[in-house]
Amino acid sequence: MDISRRGFLKGSTAGGALLTLGFHLSSKAQAQQNDEQTKGEFEVNAYIRISADNRITLITNKSEMGQGSHTAIPMLLAEELDADWQAIKVEQVSLPNSDFRFIGTAGSSSISRGFMSVRQAGANARALLIAAAAKEWNVPADSLRTETSHVINPVNGKRLPYGDLLTTAATLPIPGDAPLKAPADFKLLGKDVKRTEAKEKVTGKANFGIDAQLPGMHYAVVARAPVFGATLKSVDDNAAKNVKGVVKIKTIPSGVAVIATSFWQAKKGRDALKLEWDINDWADQSTEDLQETYRSEAQQPGSRARRTGDPATAIANASQVLEMVYEVPYLAHAPMEPLNCTIHDKGDSAEIWVGSQLPTADQTKAAQILGHSPDKITLNLAFLGGGFGRRGASDFVKEAAHVAKSEPWPVKTLWTREDDIQGGFYRPMMTHKTRLALDDNGNLNAFESIAAGQGGGVGSIAYSVPNTLFDTKPQQAPVQTHWWRSVNNSFQAFVVESALDEAAQTAGIDPFSYRRSLLATEPRMLALLDKVKEMSDWDRKRPENTGLGVAIHASFGSIVAEVAEVTVKGTDIAVNKVWCAVDCGFAVNPLNVRAQMESAIIYGLSAALFGEITFKGGKVQQSNFHDYQVVRMSHCPDIEVAIINNGESIGGIGEPGLPPIAPAVANAVFAATGKRLRQLPLTIS
Repeated sequence: MDISRRGFLKGSTAGGALLTLGFHLSSKAQAQQNDEQTKGEFEVNAYIRISADNRITLITNKSEMGQGSHTAIPMLLAEELDADWQAIKVEQVSLPNSDFRFIGTAGSSSISRGFMSVRQAGANARALLIAAAAKEWNVPADSLRTETSHVINPVNGKRLPYGDLLTTAATLPIPGDAPLKAPADFKLLGKDVKRTEAKEKVTGKANFGIDAQLPGMHYAVVARAPVFGATLKSVDDNAAKNVKGVVKIKTIPSGVAVIATSFWQAKKGRDALKLEWDINDWADQSTEDLQETYRSEAQQPGSRARRTGDPATAIANASQVLEMVYEVPYLAHAPMEPLNCTIHDKGDSAEIWVGSQLPTADQTKAAQILGHSPDKITLNLAFLGGGFGRRGASDFVKEAAHVAKSEPWPVKTLWTREDDIQGGFYRPMMTHKTRLALDDNGNLNAFESIAAGQGGGVGSIAYSVPNTLFDTKPQQAPVQTHWWRSVNNSFQAFVVESALDEAAQTAGIDPFSYRRSLLATEPRMLALLDKVKEMSDWDRKRPENTGLGVAIHASFGSIVAEVAEVTVKGTDIAVNKVWCAVDCGFAVNPLNVRAQMESAIIYGLSAALFGEITFKGGKVQQSNFHDYQVVRMSHCPDIEVAIINNGESIGGIGEPGLPPIAPAVANAVFAATGKRLRQLPLTIS
């Protein structure tokens, strides 16, 4: 780590770009450190603040949306700093902040990107504090040790809390990269640790974006186009103006905003609007029309995503060719906390309160709309009541900026759940035309899949198949699509793992054995398959109409294998239990890894069993949880999670548990009934 007198760990990105290390602080920041010495605290680096009372604050640029990063990241610091875990506080960075080039949370990257960097920052800070104690005691630094935020002299038993060493430490250069602990020496990492923010949340003290309350605050809702791509033709707001509490009605790019002194009054005002829209050709579209188009498009070659060998020849010469069409629908994100953003435009500056996955992008876009430079926009980042990618889109922040622009009071713009489900962003609908070539012994010799839809990223396959072809046929539609938990992996795994199961069944080979034969060069995957087979007692005799299905998928640097047990009665699919084995390299907090696996499985089950956004006359037919269902406690299976630490590089954990669940359940339905289900949500007719 290239550092100046203060160690510095600089910024990070969302979605997979590299952390920037070794950022040199400016002279202004250096002077700030000297000023802070007199106040009894100074920043060891951009992420760490140690106070004279021995409290340690980790300043994080990662949003907390239930994924546990506000616990796991400080664990990395505490381990290498030998800090008292009970004395560590997590502080969410706000904007503007010149210490961070980009603030964002996506792509299951918080721990995988910070595992080495945050630890190194902690190790360097620890080395500095040891050096300070050595100077005060006039002893060699290598004769000292640290424990629970204290430097200890083993010879005479003297102890100094870190907070007592700040003045001396501020006069010393930070050593070069201090050695990191070996995993065998970890005291905290790898142990179950409860969430740092859990008490705030269960006691109602945590602040989410929707909790923002400001003096004189007004509320707004927006009437948006009933059909994607429609444009506003005329506005009759006479009745809306007469609704008690309504103070202003304004046309903005996304529709017509009604501002009132309460949310309910704003909503009543919106209901009273009479709007006329120019409806485009999309108004004639239905889900069935799209399916017909996509199925036709998937019959022809598209843009090449991946090709190995000569799949056309392999298919032409195959002993057996399997042809299948797999289909997945549009899906809403449906976070529990409705979308919201509060903005106060102060004339020469503005302040924002929001729960966001990409606050730097939101700050920049809001600044453009409000007419201020980004450094004049203060963005207060709150907890997120669910993200799943939806709060990585800036549309709701941009809209709030248009609403609040030039208004004299703070305005909280709120979306109802119906607003988001019927007019937000979606996981794309996709159709995959798939062909497999088998030889005389049932071996898989070619895998071809052509995908039509608004999504991409369809070339991922871990199996050793000599001939592969993955094409995409991009489709145009006014429907807005965006990241959805696990992104393209949610449909790619369904296609590959369902098709592999069909090949195994055609070959007359056990699904586990068939997969193992194609993963001979993937020891991590083999270990997970063996583990989940053992956990589920795969070979046991099962009751009538009950089956087991397996799936495995690698994403975000981690690998997850799952077995689902399903019982089918008539058209009802009941998922009784799910066994999950995960390899994320090393589980920083196993308690949270298990929680994220359970969360992803349940979220994925909602999509596998119920999730579907459909269109009729161009309009979304679903509106809330009564017709866009999610897994409830009555549907939720028992979930058993095993973690394999293999010592490889750290992978993400928030999303990889989702992709295997839909194919595992579909394969289990086949084992129970002999019926192949190739369309999500899974339905037995």
